[in-house]
Amino acid sequence: MRLAEALVMRADCQRKVAQIKQRLGRVIKVQEGEKPSESPTELLDELKRTLDDLAVWVKKINKTNALSAFDDSISLAEALSERDRIMQHRNILNEMLSEASIRQERYSRQEVKFYTTIEIPVLQKEVDELSRKYRELDFKIQEKNWSTVLLES
Repeated sequence: MRLAEALVMRADCQRKVAQIKQRLGRVIKVQEGEKPSESPTELLDELKRTLDDLAVWVKKINKTNALSAFDDSISLAEALSERDRIMQHRNILNEMLSEASIRQERYSRQEVKFYTTIEIPVLQKEVDELSRKYRELDFKIQEKNWSTVLLES
């Protein structure tokens, strides 16, 4: 099995856990004299099995990421960490741009006037560069996911 296939299986388990949680929310309380549409006990058993399956996929994926080379110098896990760092940096700068771009309307001269303390064009170029790096790295990671064989526990 390829790493990319395992990632799909993990995502399926995560979706199933979310669905079971919603279903449990609908059946843990019912009006007096009514019965739940599904058995909470059976749903809790299904939740436990699904979480156990999810844990197996996560362990295999993490092991594969840690032990698989991304390139000559770093592992796949390190590449994933770098991609996450780039995304977080880009998101923070993007939020700064959004805040700096909000115009403050003044209705009289007594109201406080705000000034932007950053160079918006410079920051936008940095956001664009981080976005490019993220896309390129993400593409290489996705490519590696399809060429990497999943390591068994």
